Amino acid sequence: MYSVVNTATVFGIDSKIISVEADISDGMPMFDMVGYLSSEVKEAKERVRAALKNEGYALPVKRITVNLSPASIRKTGAGFDLPIAVAILSAIGIVECERLANTCLLGEISLDGKIQPITGVLSMVMEARANDLKEVIVPKENLMEARLVEGINTIGVEKLSDVIAYLNHGKYEDEFLVLDSEENKAVKEYDFSMLNGQAALRRACEVAISGMHNLLMVGPPGAGKSMIAKCIPSILPPMDMDEQLELSKIYSVSGKFDERLGLIKNRPFRSPHHTVSAHGLVGGGQNPKPGEISLAHKGVLFLDELTEFNKSTLEILRQPMEDKKVNISRATGSFCFPADFVLVAAMNPCSCGYYPDLNRCKCTRLSIQRYLSKISQPLLDRIDICVEAPTLNFAQISRRQDNENSESIRNRVIACHEIQRERYKAYGFKYNSQIPSNLMEVFCPLGESEASYMEKMYEKYSLTARTYHKVLRVARTIADMNGARDIKLEYLQEALVYRGLDKKYWEAC
Repeated sequence: MYSVVNTATVFGIDSKIISVEADISDGMPMFDMVGYLSSEVKEAKERVRAALKNEGYALPVKRITVNLSPASIRKTGAGFDLPIAVAILSAIGIVECERLANTCLLGEISLDGKIQPITGVLSMVMEARANDLKEVIVPKENLMEARLVEGINTIGVEKLSDVIAYLNHGKYEDEFLVLDSEENKAVKEYDFSMLNGQAALRRACEVAISGMHNLLMVGPPGAGKSMIAKCIPSILPPMDMDEQLELSKIYSVSGKFDERLGLIKNRPFRSPHHTVSAHGLVGGGQNPKPGEISLAHKGVLFLDELTEFNKSTLEILRQPMEDKKVNISRATGSFCFPADFVLVAAMNPCSCGYYPDLNRCKCTRLSIQRYLSKISQPLLDRIDICVEAPTLNFAQISRRQDNENSESIRNRVIACHEIQRERYKAYGFKYNSQIPSNLMEVFCPLGESEASYMEKMYEKYSLTARTYHKVLRVARTIADMNGARDIKLEYLQEALVYRGLDKKYWEAC
């Protein structure tokens, strides 16, 4: 007696279809499971045995062998319980086999036969659809998440008996699911209209988001760096459907997806504490899971108090910031997590926070050097815009001002993004920050006077090839914000101002 059932397992943020084979033959009564299994999958036989008994089905006194194929993929998680139980029931003739060929089963089983929810359902249902399976049976609590994937029939079950009734007789009471009425409304606790002063900092934020450039804010404590960073989500543009699906998959496999709200529609804003580990930031573990940089995919990663982060942890960001993905290799396989985020960071210029104001700063030159050395030059070179946040005086703080609100800024950002999408639609990228070096001459050409000016600035600022291209990309964004086709001298000058801060602090010390 032999049967096979389809299921799926999460592999990175994607999934792979797994075949669960069950064979029942004469011999010494045993229940063996093979196929490169993790400990939680090996424990499934005890859960399945108890669940079948409590549902009124006794296992035959024979040799039972369950194989999860292909054996080259490590199987993890408790989502194999349901397909293993159904494969055994099919092998002993309780469940008919006709529907199983085009059905994918997912779910954990309690000892009393209840089907428990699992993580990564969105990714697994998408994989089932890609493999031309017609329907997928999931825990009822995951049904709303599964139905976010169009083009495949989804069945939500509460107990093992519900699965048997559906597979044998097609009995299923469908239900109409309604998404939460709030539907991913953006939380706008902070708005740029709340911010007095800091005109240069407001401008730098708009430039950064308009071209999706990395941003570093340096200034004394209380200057408003953290508040400005919290205002940035209010000017982020909406995501398209492909971006929503990709981000939702990441949150689904991480166990952070709220299916009641539907696909994630708002760009993420992640702000990990400075005690975060390297694995917590970039992802990893024995069974690799996405880290903070992947949870910030298509959004913003805010690192407050940048110098308080472990230096080795920060250095790990260098490769993902360039490649927009992170590759993690383990004995079980190689995993690629997307990490296309905008880095926004804030820091004080010294331990006391008041350098270069020598009237207030009490730090020694050596301590300032030691403090600033926590941020390496290669990491600074990957930050497009560095801007200073000066101390506000009483008049700036207390005077009621008619500040521009976030909605106006967001409209300009969206318009700027549309220009970039139209320009790069045939090249596989969307934003100015992503222009590859070999296309700089195509999209960032300079006139004779502008090229001569940049030649002088290249020597004056001791620019590298990377920082020179960063300046051109930022200048391209400023030109787009002004509706200009060509990069003018004034745009280059503003872009160079954003590269001058590291010279003021890091090279001065």
